[in-house]
Amino acid sequence: MPKSVLEAIKLGFWEFEPPEIEGDYYPATGAMPGTKDKLKVMADRVRDGLPLWHPLDRDDVESPAPPEFPRSR
Repeated sequence: MPKSVLEAIKLGFWEFEPPEIEGDYYPATGAMPGTKDKLKVMADRVRDGLPLWHPLDRDDVESPAPPEFPRSR
């Protein structure tokens, strides 16, 4: 079974969905939408087999950055 979307595509599994993972197991990001920092975080998540979005990710300019918390995985 593929670990990430990228790995699934390489294997020809176009319908692959990564498993649901609680937001407690990976950090949210305060990076602004559309920035290189946000894109890097999202690329790292895909590579690590994590969901692309975290429920506490900053999603607009006026939103405050999420509180920092340590990785628990």
